[in-house]
Amino acid sequence: MSLARKFATVGGATLGSRIFGFARETFMAAALGTGPMADVFYAAFRFPNLFRRLFAEGAFNAAFVPLFSKEIEANGVDGAKRFSEEVFGVLFSALLIITIAMQLAMPWLVRWVIAPGFADDAEKTALTVRMAIVMFPYLMCMSLTAMMSGMLNSLHHFFAAAIAPVFLNVVMIAALFYGLWVGADPREIAWYLSWSVLVAGVLQLGVVYLGVRHAGINIGFRRPKMTPNVKRLLWLAVPAAITGGITQINQIIGQAIASGKEGAIAALQYADRIYQLPLGVVGVAVGVVLLPELSRALKGGHVKEAGNIQNRSIEFVLFLTLPAAAGLWMLSDAIIRVLYERGAFSAENTAVVGSILAIYGIGLPGFVLIKALQPGFYAREDTKTPMRFTMVSVVINSGLAITLFPMIAERGIATAEAAAGWINTVLLFSTLVWRGDLVWEWALARRTALLLVATGVMAAALFYALPYASPWLQPGSHLLTQVLALACLLGIAMVVYFACAFAIGGADLGMIRRNIKRKPKSAVPPPPES
Repeated sequence: MSLARKFATVGGATLGSRIFGFARETFMAAALGTGPMADVFYAAFRFPNLFRRLFAEGAFNAAFVPLFSKEIEANGVDGAKRFSEEVFGVLFSALLIITIAMQLAMPWLVRWVIAPGFADDAEKTALTVRMAIVMFPYLMCMSLTAMMSGMLNSLHHFFAAAIAPVFLNVVMIAALFYGLWVGADPREIAWYLSWSVLVAGVLQLGVVYLGVRHAGINIGFRRPKMTPNVKRLLWLAVPAAITGGITQINQIIGQAIASGKEGAIAALQYADRIYQLPLGVVGVAVGVVLLPELSRALKGGHVKEAGNIQNRSIEFVLFLTLPAAAGLWMLSDAIIRVLYERGAFSAENTAVVGSILAIYGIGLPGFVLIKALQPGFYAREDTKTPMRFTMVSVVINSGLAITLFPMIAERGIATAEAAAGWINTVLLFSTLVWRGDLVWEWALARRTALLLVATGVMAAALFYALPYASPWLQPGSHLLTQVLALACLLGIAMVVYFACAFAIGGADLGMIRRNIKRKPKSAVPPPPES
């Protein structure tokens, strides 16, 4: 399977998940708005989500995949199965202990870490504690899911791991439908959502487990034992866990600060959901596919091929995220109005969330480039360097958020996250170039400059088109009219950008096809494709 098809497989499944996520957030906006129950639910859900990124996705995408790939190269599928069983026994036991400890400590965690701004409201604090206790076992399900997803990706079975997140959105939408159907109040709906998160975690784990069985590996439970392979995994996973959760670390810092203003947490969440679409479709696809591809090329001694894979991935990211960033900046209010402005979500909410989304748009290319650059370290079993850069960005994010929140409220938190993301990107890129692990290509630099020009032309076209579309995007317009007007603007943007990019040489269809479909050499035949 070519690199392009792998990106498309993961990106397509992620797109499906994000579309269901949009539907979920639209129903939640109508049911909860930015009121106190929305703040309570999102605050409670953020904590297991943070630990999912720290202990699951970050750690295992960075540490488990290279080691699992090495086992496949050295000892075949049987050796990889033995290694995965060793890891499963230790991981399951550790997660059980962590889950119990965190649930017992939840009252303290909510008061001092998750939502210190709720301290003066005993009811909000108590509800947040109880909902967080219900949802925290989701961490256990998702950590085991991440491990099995890493196995599937290393075996070149990408679809099951990519489609699993859809189940979270489907189950939560079902809970929302049920709550609205029976006429439940916001508090009851928040409870339905909390239980739906736990149910979805179990379903996601079941999907990837069946995927692993289909790929030919049947995982059995082994007594937890610190074997050399497990020790090596933990040595790599600890810094990778911190690095992999950079966005969540920054967001939970922002949430703690935002909890001092009612509605701020929910406003940030609604904007976050929109920019997660391009971040997920492009960033997740590149990150998931690139790590096993780089690991395999480097383990086989094909250094030049590894460099080509990484450069083409960077080019792919810039080609798609630069116009997306400009589109989010120019159309932020229109996007929020069409998706959310109904029910409890007012025009005033649209103005606030739209301004946050515009700022997130500026940070989007940086956030996605992080996904394309970190595998360059992880594939070489270096997880400490990205961790150091992450800590620098967290310090910058915290300082800026604390400084800007009193002046521009939620916008200050979004600005801090975007600035921290770009600083982390610059540090990762410059270090890879300095080490010689990323080959500097003047052709890539030239194409990047031309893509920026094409993006500028697209933004100018939207600037001139917006006044003509404004009458159809007003709050009083029919929803279908608003959707059609927004679709026309997006269509104009796409036509202008792609036409300009190809016309001036920022992108070349033949070159992209040749480079991105080039298959990396391998010392052994790859496992069957799914």
